[in-house]
Amino acid sequence: MITGELPAVTFVKNLLNPSTIVGSFVVCVCAYGEAFTGLYVALAILVFFISSQIFDDVDVLRPWGGFRPTPGGRKFLLDWLMVVGIVLFLGFATKLSDHFARRVMITWFIVTPFALVVAHILFRHMVQRAMGGRPYSMIVVGANPLGLRLARKLLDNPCRGVEMKGFFDDRDPERLESEKGGPLLGRIDDMPRWLQENPVNLIYITLPMIAQPRIMNMLDQLGDSTASIYFVPDIFVFDLIQARFDELDGIPVVAIRESPFSGFNSILKRLTDIAFSSLVLLMIWPLMLAIAVGVRATSRGPAMFKQRRYGLDGAEIMVYKFRSMTVVENGDTEFRQATRQDSRITPFGAFLRRTSLDELPQFINVLQGTMSIVGPRPHPVALNEQYRRVIKRYMIRHKIKPGITGWAQINGYRGETETVDKMESRVAYDLDYMRNWSVSLDFWIMLRTVTVVFKDRNAY
Repeated sequence: MITGELPAVTFVKNLLNPSTIVGSFVVCVCAYGEAFTGLYVALAILVFFISSQIFDDVDVLRPWGGFRPTPGGRKFLLDWLMVVGIVLFLGFATKLSDHFARRVMITWFIVTPFALVVAHILFRHMVQRAMGGRPYSMIVVGANPLGLRLARKLLDNPCRGVEMKGFFDDRDPERLESEKGGPLLGRIDDMPRWLQENPVNLIYITLPMIAQPRIMNMLDQLGDSTASIYFVPDIFVFDLIQARFDELDGIPVVAIRESPFSGFNSILKRLTDIAFSSLVLLMIWPLMLAIAVGVRATSRGPAMFKQRRYGLDGAEIMVYKFRSMTVVENGDTEFRQATRQDSRITPFGAFLRRTSLDELPQFINVLQGTMSIVGPRPHPVALNEQYRRVIKRYMIRHKIKPGITGWAQINGYRGETETVDKMESRVAYDLDYMRNWSVSLDFWIMLRTVTVVFKDRNAY
């Protein structure tokens, strides 16, 4: 109950979206008198898990504008469209779509967004009634940026039922900005006496970790208080990537830098890669055969070649490509990026590179498991060794599998990176992708890649 929520509120808000989506599906099936066969049950279970992953970052307590064109509303609708897209893709890929009544599916696709809006409104109303008349009172020890941020997060939403009493801090009032989140109630030593006259439910300690002796002394002074006390470590001073709290045999640990693909997320990512790469390869093998013939017919050398690049955890992998140059560089010790009007590029190879058709064999890499559909682009070994020495946190991008396309590529960093600044920007986008990964982000990147390939002029 760290955020001042009732336990039931925390439980229900995590299940609200997937439960509403499945409930809407069941109602649609029953409304048309369809028999709820095993296939419908399997689809309902699959949709529950898919939607719980896609909607996992949607806070139902956060005020949102329904269907109005606000960022929250757009994200909400985009998440639902992603669920629909996955269901349609799996239906056609497995050839099971004909086993489901079309009118049921269409009605479900249309009705569900309205059902979600109604569920959110009803839930917020119930929470407000449950919290009404007895809000949780809180104080924050430490009027620093972290304390102010915490106070604003809790106070910005009245549904959380938190009443901010103020801050305690030992610094001079002119050095503080406590008025932005609540009044300054006094110095830390004044807090025990103040609590005797003004009991509160929640005490948040946001002092820096180096203040451990002061924190221990304060906890001793609060020994007769019934308030729940929480220490909020300032982990934001680190470069956080998928930060989370965990436990190791009873010992609490904080993950500062971790891969987003662990547990169920890794399974979901791999299943998506297998399904999508298999479908793509089945569709494009005639095109790949024609490209191979074209490469052999227009220049001497193999149609395809393998190049050593860094993969997951920095391990070397062999990446497949159609040959677009008169030379075949393995990228081990030296590598020269392709430039505009590069004499090594064949005329047919220029077309392949401009349209990214030279990278189609990498769907084989995805099926093998050495690459993913979406992720940081893999660089040749020599290029990695060059940039890891000059760009901070460069190797962190190898905490996940490299991808055929990525967040950096759809944001203008596709093709040659002739300066360190450009490579730094590419790495920054790769790390941003790792921090904010979601299934919906992957599908958005795939959709945007299609338009970038035809419009971008950075690939040559």
